[in-house]
Amino acid sequence: MLQIVTILGLAALVAADQAIKYVVVRFLEPIGSFPFIDRFLQFTYVENTGAAFGFFSRHTELLSVFTGIVIAAGLIFLLSGKLKSKFAHVAVLMILAGGLGNLIDRVFRGFVVDYIEPLFINFAVFNFADMLVCVGAALLIGYLIFDMVRDARKDPLADKETVEQSHESD
Repeated sequence: MLQIVTILGLAALVAADQAIKYVVVRFLEPIGSFPFIDRFLQFTYVENTGAAFGFFSRHTELLSVFTGIVIAAGLIFLLSGKLKSKFAHVAVLMILAGGLGNLIDRVFRGFVVDYIEPLFINFAVFNFADMLVCVGAALLIGYLIFDMVRDARKDPLADKETVEQSHESD
């Protein structure tokens, strides 16, 4: 059941990303930019041939192959059921969906369609898939930190007894 939900979740997020990009290409590309919230946010059509923030812009094929391998490995891992935390599962799913959305662009367009431009800071133009990757990564990092802190707070005497018992058996 988890595998079906994973595939459906991935498909829904990728479909949403591609639908938004379709609208952006159809309506925003011809005009370039559209102010959304004055001096705060606008939509600007950008063709990004690189990775995050335009890095590696001359290596689209290499980025595509690497991204495809990482997505395939991540999906196999998610579908294996080895990740027990549902929270971490959703975080990884978000990362994979964002990566897949941008990979589809690279393969079929030769570039990634970016369109969200914050005006209140000097920052790169990005898209929904980028947000999935960043939010998913932040959630996963937060989960891992929480998990490490929780493990560190476990009963230290129980850990000490375990260590003493292993030394006694040597």
